[in-house]
Amino acid sequence: MTGTAKDSPRRWRVAVDVMGGDGAPSVPVAAGLDAARRWPVDILWVGPQEQVAAELRRQGAGWPPPGRIVHASQVIEAGDAPVAALRRKQDSSIAVGIRLVREGEADAFVSAGSTGAVMAAGKLMLGTLPGVARPALAAVLPTLDGRGFLMLDLGASAEADPEQLVQYAVMGAIYAREVLERPAPRVALLNIGSEAGKGNRLYRETYERLARSGLDFAGNVEARGLFDGTVDVVVCDGFTGNVALKAMEGAGEACWKLLKAEVARRPLARLAALLLRPVLLGVRRRLDYGEYGAAFFLGLDGLVFKCHGSSDARAIANGIGVAVKACQGRLLHRIGESIGKEDGEALGRGR
Repeated sequence: MTGTAKDSPRRWRVAVDVMGGDGAPSVPVAAGLDAARRWPVDILWVGPQEQVAAELRRQGAGWPPPGRIVHASQVIEAGDAPVAALRRKQDSSIAVGIRLVREGEADAFVSAGSTGAVMAAGKLMLGTLPGVARPALAAVLPTLDGRGFLMLDLGASAEADPEQLVQYAVMGAIYAREVLERPAPRVALLNIGSEAGKGNRLYRETYERLARSGLDFAGNVEARGLFDGTVDVVVCDGFTGNVALKAMEGAGEACWKLLKAEVARRPLARLAALLLRPVLLGVRRRLDYGEYGAAFFLGLDGLVFKCHGSSDARAIANGIGVAVKACQGRLLHRIGESIGKEDGEALGRGR
């Protein structure tokens, strides 16, 4: 599959897990229909044939529907043990969707289903690109200037060594250039301080390697500086990244709830909130994960994207859009040709 995408204009085939997420099947179907209107994409609707067809008709998609329905008779539930569920439910929408990517029938797979199951299926069924030690879960997170930054690993592997963290940095820089359209992405290492000697042995050794890599290495960044917009890619191990991500999500939700509670108990504040409603909604939108689409597994030998389980149709549609941009940017090919070159020379090559 590596490097199968072409630079010439074409329609991309994206398999969508119709049974994934809290709003399935209606939300993924609405997302796919929206994405098909916005991008050059043919949707492969993965799920139980009759249920998917009924939902497409209910949403006025017409018959035959746009794209193609691919039957999958089983569903992996959120509470299922990922690996055991994949063995037991080999005809699940997640397994079938990733199989379509493996067999070249789909260019990418998008799901709002179980993160563990999507990750396990990707590793087991696709494997990694040649030279990639481990895949990393990456996502674009918001910044104060609205540009966003890419952060990885967010939980694909709890542990990593310096070589793997450098690989994450190379893959992240390629993604930032090809998908986020940052011509010279700045890469930073998440750490407990900005000074060069901070952190444990893993982070000190990784700092030294990144400083020699040829990437545009901005040094260490503390968690409180993540949203400043000064860097494009932030690298860390999966344990640290997952804790940081959930802390960010929790802090954002807590601040919004606190604001609403304070407004509710002050009559004048309620009036002010009405006047400021467009501003407040704008702030919330800029901090909304749905604006940035899906997380994705960098390093797999196939494009696999994971939306939040509570995603609405807009968020999943944006995730499909991210998948299309990754296809257009020949992301797999770019990563495959660059891995192992810590000097970063591949990042400066022409397209």
